[in-house]
Amino acid sequence: MLGMSIEKLSIEAFVELSKTYPVLDVRSPGEYSHAHIPGAFNLPLFTDKERTIVGTAYKHEGREKAIKIGLEYFGTRMVQMVEAVEQLTRLPANGTSEATRRTVLVHCWRGGMRSAGVAWLLDLYGFKVCTLSGGYKVFRKWVLEQFEHSYCFKVIGGYTGSGKTEILNALQLNGDAIIDLEALACHKGSAFGCLGQPPQPSQEMFENKLALELSKVSSRQPRVWIEDESQRIGDINIPGQLYKSKGSMPVYFIDVPFEERLQHIINNYGKFDKQNLSNAIMRIKKRLGTLETKNAINYLLEGDMKNCFAVLLKYYDKWYSKSLLQTMENAHSNITRIDCTTVDTKNNAQLILRTFENITAI
Repeated sequence: MLGMSIEKLSIEAFVELSKTYPVLDVRSPGEYSHAHIPGAFNLPLFTDKERTIVGTAYKHEGREKAIKIGLEYFGTRMVQMVEAVEQLTRLPANGTSEATRRTVLVHCWRGGMRSAGVAWLLDLYGFKVCTLSGGYKVFRKWVLEQFEHSYCFKVIGGYTGSGKTEILNALQLNGDAIIDLEALACHKGSAFGCLGQPPQPSQEMFENKLALELSKVSSRQPRVWIEDESQRIGDINIPGQLYKSKGSMPVYFIDVPFEERLQHIINNYGKFDKQNLSNAIMRIKKRLGTLETKNAINYLLEGDMKNCFAVLLKYYDKWYSKSLLQTMENAHSNITRIDCTTVDTKNNAQLILRTFENITAI
């Protein structure tokens, strides 16, 4: 079967086509697991060990020797790699042309020999192959550039337990653009934020996911809703320039009564294992104070969730107020308070939208 021409793509074209075609990351499993283009499939040319051997040969014995060693590894898995891509592209027709279904995007670290080798094999077999000029390294450069752009953020603020994340999701269902930082970080932000969540991604992987979400946001959109977060979400940091940009944007502060928020917290976190809750309390012992830490844990052990979480909620209210004023530029003029009687996601989302529309109409 005669091969087709392999097309080299710019990062902009590659990202756009990745919405339609499968992306094959031919780096080693270790490189891929650390961070990759979101949605990419790992089709490693070398194992981690083999990559080290080839790299060492290249450094000490030269390019030709490294290529020969690499070809020995490559040759034994050519059929396996072709079959893996066949399986990946074996989708129901649904009116899609054969050529479209057999188009794949391939990249390695720098757009060098690894992606060239796999692209040659798949092209020879009959796939339409596009490679990323500059490889994953160029993708990372593009990722960091996304954090320097301007976005029309509207920040949803509110004390812990106000249901900010639920409101964010409701706004998305309404057709509004959102950036859900907690979902991308796999963490709810507080000392209890890891409970019920999958493991957090690496910092690099978080940035990759965030950049792709930001790239979907049009500069012409009048608003992009984002939740008010501290710069650190678990073990993840929001990129500095983006965090600074968020801090200069208007805040729509959901003001929900303490008792309503307390019940919301109990409903969401009271179901977790007491040992995990105790561990979370101990993580904030230094700031919570010895006495309040002891009180919270004693209430927890007695099964008194209401008083336990009341201690914690008072602590978070105090720190959130302080943090909000410190991080917001022109804080008082940038904050619009919205009185809400309960943690009612649909109603509170509508209150935010009406408030936004009233402000922009002035």
